[in-house]
Amino acid sequence: MILVVLLRHGESQWNLENRFTGWTDIPLSQKGIEEARAAGEKLKGYTFDCAFTSVLKRAIDTLDIVLEIIGQKNIPIDYNQALNERHYGDLQGLNKAETAKKYGDAQVKLWRRSFDVRPPNGESLKDTADRVMPHWEKKILPRIVKGDQILISAHGNSLRALVMHLNNLSQEEVLELNIPTGVPLVYEFDNTGKSLSNKYL
Repeated sequence: MILVVLLRHGESQWNLENRFTGWTDIPLSQKGIEEARAAGEKLKGYTFDCAFTSVLKRAIDTLDIVLEIIGQKNIPIDYNQALNERHYGDLQGLNKAETAKKYGDAQVKLWRRSFDVRPPNGESLKDTADRVMPHWEKKILPRIVKGDQILISAHGNSLRALVMHLNNLSQEEVLELNIPTGVPLVYEFDNTGKSLSNKYL
């Protein structure tokens, strides 16, 4: 069985402050560091052939902490902005609650959760999927077919785009999908690259 573990980075400082983060390169909070360590403890006993991450510090640091704990610091790591969080445009840095007061809860939920509604000057989930999925098809899927065990450290929305594809979710279903910080999501694949099952650790 071929395993691929998806891991959303631990809580960032702006997650803690309830701000839209997007591509702003914000570090992990203390809780986020602890979440990454807890993920590493859960992944002890797993062996990975390679890892993939975004180019944002919170995802890279989460990956580094996990690999340190499981004793696999020397595996190849692919860094690519295709796995970055969605770009929140004009909302980046703004407090989510204050933004909801200004624009309304329904509008902010659409910006945050819908498939194809963009925040002002930002990316929709569809836009995010349009860069995540080619990276998956070209770089990650061939490693799965080859039989490699893979760890992916990324972000709430880049992983939502991937899970939408892997779980065949509709645009309505993905609206309610939330990926928790620091909790490994383990997928099993066959050697054709077909997803067979998934579970959180």
